[in-house]
Amino acid sequence: MFKDYNMNQLILPIDLEVKLQENDIAYHIHHLVESIPNDAFGSFLRHTGCPAYHPRMMLKIILCGYTQSAFSGRKIEDLLKDSIRMMWLAQGYQPSYRTINRFRVHPEMKQLLRECFVQFRCQLVQEQLIDQEALFIDGTKIEANANKFTFVWKKSIEKYHASLIEKSNALYDELFKNKIIPEIKKEDEEQLSIEQLSLLAEKVEEVVEDYTQKIENSDDVNERKELRSERKTPKQILKQINDWINRKRKYEKDFEIFGTRNSYSKTDHDATFMRMKDDYMKNGQLKPGYNVQIATEGQYTLAYGVFSNPTDTKTLRPFLNQIEEEFFSLPKHIVADAGYGSEQNYDEILTKHKRIPLITYNQYLNEQKRKYKNDPFKPSNWKYDEESDTYTCPNEQKLVYKYHTTRKDKTGFERQFKIYECENCTGCPFRSKCTKAREGNNRKLMINEKWEQQKKYVRAKLSDEKTGALYRQRKIDVEPVFGFLKANLGFTRFSVRGKSKVENEIGLALMAVNIRKYAAR
Repeated sequence: MFKDYNMNQLILPIDLEVKLQENDIAYHIHHLVESIPNDAFGSFLRHTGCPAYHPRMMLKIILCGYTQSAFSGRKIEDLLKDSIRMMWLAQGYQPSYRTINRFRVHPEMKQLLRECFVQFRCQLVQEQLIDQEALFIDGTKIEANANKFTFVWKKSIEKYHASLIEKSNALYDELFKNKIIPEIKKEDEEQLSIEQLSLLAEKVEEVVEDYTQKIENSDDVNERKELRSERKTPKQILKQINDWINRKRKYEKDFEIFGTRNSYSKTDHDATFMRMKDDYMKNGQLKPGYNVQIATEGQYTLAYGVFSNPTDTKTLRPFLNQIEEEFFSLPKHIVADAGYGSEQNYDEILTKHKRIPLITYNQYLNEQKRKYKNDPFKPSNWKYDEESDTYTCPNEQKLVYKYHTTRKDKTGFERQFKIYECENCTGCPFRSKCTKAREGNNRKLMINEKWEQQKKYVRAKLSDEKTGALYRQRKIDVEPVFGFLKANLGFTRFSVRGKSKVENEIGLALMAVNIRKYAAR
């Protein structure tokens, strides 16, 4: 005997919710999106045309699709036809992949995702899953949806632009010297602007037209032949100038796209070429990508940011400002690895945000080793006399204070240094181990007092039992999130182009990781 099986009979229940398991991930997505205030959806409302799908429903199905590792609009559309949880969330609607793609890159989607993260954090606080004691920050590089070989390098553009300036200036000087063109007033003494090159082209074109007119008016074959020969050079010059004008426009546009970066991709101007950990070509080739920064607690992502700069050190300050402006107030402790340790970052956290940085610096781990502490040639191990303001080197020579200097980095941040110089390094038996200065020059020592005080402060905090335990928690809090994102969810490459669209997509992916972890709890 078989169980009854009849394809021609209506099967109950009609309500798909009955088919879902008790703790299905669809319920968590539904409750999270429903907790977002109605005001957040007001910007999606349109009073003309065909009524749109409700943004709550669209956000639910996209989030659900991302939790199932479906990152394309077509795959999400397919799930709407054969997934029970997707059918229940959509309540019978089946938006096309074009509608899904348009919604997830919508400009207003950015603020909606921010509200989603804020509501999720409030839910975690209410259920006491996070204690708001510390914020753990780290970054990863994710490959952009861009061609790997259509790169533009800033150094190359600077070289070609400098060559163009040199050639155009030389040509102008030659034409002016030979009285072919009149003097052109330069706004910039170093180079001719596009307008001035255009004016130069007009003057040369007048010369060409003059030759053309003479050729047309002449009936002598030999004279016409000679005039055409003379016209050849200015025509070549005119062609060269027009080429320079086009190239100069392109270079100026390139510099505008570069900003503070050193490269960009032709197929995604916001993507920068970075060194990725996932080197599937096994040749160390730079690939277009984005630097994704996240702030976590309890292995849940509470805030995120996307940056075109590959260096973590330079992303911390704008990321902290973004968290306070768009997500929530910073907790008491800011925890990150040595990649974020710098004088400017410490100063920002301590003075502007009034928080405690639990961030190591590059040499922190080396300084804890016995070999480093016992090395007599490390300046940090030299004796310092506060009264005379002098250091004593391993050869018992005094390094006395000479002068003060200021150094400014590319971002405009200034660092103050005190320069000390050894009284006499001549005949020192330790010279080769102590300094690389040329023979006849004494050893110099640069001391940044503010940086030394900051390092001392950080060492004290990391040595403390409570704050030290918080820092040690970093590896098991923020690092696994990237593992969940890339290995479990399978999100290793963006499917959209442009920074604003990329921010939306990584927000959806990170929230999908949060929901999966929350549902599995």
